[in-house]
Amino acid sequence: MNHILKSKKVLITVGPTRESIDPVRYISNHSTGKMGFALTDALLREGADVTVISGPCINVSKITPENIIKITTAEELLVEAKKIYKNFDIIIFTAAVSDYKCEQISAQKIKKKENELTITLVPNPDIAFELSKEKQKQQLFIGFALETENGLYNAKRKMERKKFDSIILNIQGEDGIGFGYDTNKISILNADDSVLSFDLKTKQEAAMD
Repeated sequence: MNHILKSKKVLITVGPTRESIDPVRYISNHSTGKMGFALTDALLREGADVTVISGPCINVSKITPENIIKITTAEELLVEAKKIYKNFDIIIFTAAVSDYKCEQISAQKIKKKENELTITLVPNPDIAFELSKEKQKQQLFIGFALETENGLYNAKRKMERKKFDSIILNIQGEDGIGFGYDTNKISILNADDSVLSFDLKTKQEAAMD
């Protein structure tokens, strides 16, 4: 193997985030971290020095625990990423960050009542957008876009706004694609408007693509 990423430092965000409603409930999504950890192993095989910032999920990669920074919320992810991201050559944003959090978190468990319960949500920080404000010239930012419709259009807009050099698109809802599956079907959009599309593969194979 040529180890094409030898001497490169890579930061990758993996898994979901969780935003508390009360001490026993939270808002999250169905991300398992499988794609992010498959990418982690691919990066390690190519000789990269990899650091993972991981939301609440099981590490299924070969990366050692000392190279994983564990977080729960989007705010925590932003704080940890800001501390270190300028030291990396490549930043890959695979984490499925919760777009919203509760305006107020109840200190006690919310008891079930007969009437409706209303929870006010406020936006979470956009991790990639915040980091892009001080992106270094030599850095590569690579994003992920999980879409349910207008995939190419939405992914391209996301890439432009967040200064991604490339973005990986997958479509939730198609058989074998998206959260929880062991397979994925991706398209890679680059800043020069080129698009590379691949067939359905295992997430390990997609990671190498």
